[in-house]
Amino acid sequence: MRDHRRLGRELGLFDTDPLMGAGLPYWLPDGAVVRHTLEEYVREAERAAGYRHVYSPVLGKRELYELSGHWDHYRDDMYPPMELGGEQMLLRPSLCPHHALIFRSRARSHRELPLRMAELGGMYRSERSGVLGGLTRARAIQLNDAHIFCTPDQAVEEAAGALALISRAYADLGIRASRHRLSLPGGGGKYVADPALWRRATALLREVLDASGVAYEAVEGEAAFYGPKIDVQITDPASRESTLSTVQIDFHQPERFGLRHIGPDGARHRPVMVHRSVIGSVERAVAHLLEEHGGAFPPWLAPVQLVVLPVAADQEERAHAVVREAVALGLRAEVSGPDEGSLGARIRRARLVPYQAVLGAREAADGLLAVRLRDGRRPGVLPVAEFLRRVGQRVRARGTALWDAA
Repeated sequence: MRDHRRLGRELGLFDTDPLMGAGLPYWLPDGAVVRHTLEEYVREAERAAGYRHVYSPVLGKRELYELSGHWDHYRDDMYPPMELGGEQMLLRPSLCPHHALIFRSRARSHRELPLRMAELGGMYRSERSGVLGGLTRARAIQLNDAHIFCTPDQAVEEAAGALALISRAYADLGIRASRHRLSLPGGGGKYVADPALWRRATALLREVLDASGVAYEAVEGEAAFYGPKIDVQITDPASRESTLSTVQIDFHQPERFGLRHIGPDGARHRPVMVHRSVIGSVERAVAHLLEEHGGAFPPWLAPVQLVVLPVAADQEERAHAVVREAVALGLRAEVSGPDEGSLGARIRRARLVPYQAVLGAREAADGLLAVRLRDGRRPGVLPVAEFLRRVGQRVRARGTALWDAA
């Protein structure tokens, strides 16, 4: 069974240290490459979809979370307040209150809506020691979060657009949803008490799901405290299910924060907040990718995309020149030379690298490379420039395919 904790340590992606604390993993160089590449992919996809990115602080005053409702409904999962200068400050458990403040920082016109605000930001949750697990349950996470401020008439289209963005990302990452869940409130005092707003938000999310054509199940007791949500569920190799991505329609927080925009009639109107996360937390996304692919990441996401293998020391200089060409083209490449073992041993060690290029005396003399793919295919002997062009083309196209027809 694939366990991301074991794979992460074996592949040198991440680790933990008791002096840093439980549930606080750190990223090693190769893991940092995967994380950075994933974050940039999300930012690029969001920019193309009309999102604007912001940064907001990881701390907020207690009053902020009292206003948002987190202090009343989510306090058990938050870190205790810190006394600073006579004020109580909290590590944020969510980014939405900060984005609501950014929206209301100045007057807004209906012409600005939908306003799509995105952030990859730090978030902190006081998870109990017994539930911590590698990257899947951590106390500090980097959340891919966004909030769309829109009119009620725009909410369904915006939520559907977010669901489509999630679907495209899953295809590029080579993962799939096990099911879609419409998460509704349950009993008890966990949820804000406003039945009319719950019914309204639930009806809109059902409209989104029905229009998308995906099968879904309605489950009580899984909603956010402020509203219902669409949860995109994934399943790990041990058949354990978790939520990776979400789409929510929220009437509650715009009301709590007094959010307004000026409509075409010149009057002040209340916007709707659509919360959405394409890949959830970066930590959980990388954990699932590790277990899904066994460390053989899609070519565009692999920490090392190309390894050049000189057969003998005489070809090392040429191998380093090929790597310099690859790096100049934006590829992540390195040399594995004869001092690291036999050619067979080096090929086995590089088994998770998407592209391997063997460089013998003849290839070095003629500007060629003997190409091997991670899946065992051998496209043949290609000119260096042609090989690098095709690898670059495949990486830029994203997706999971290793090789395209010429």
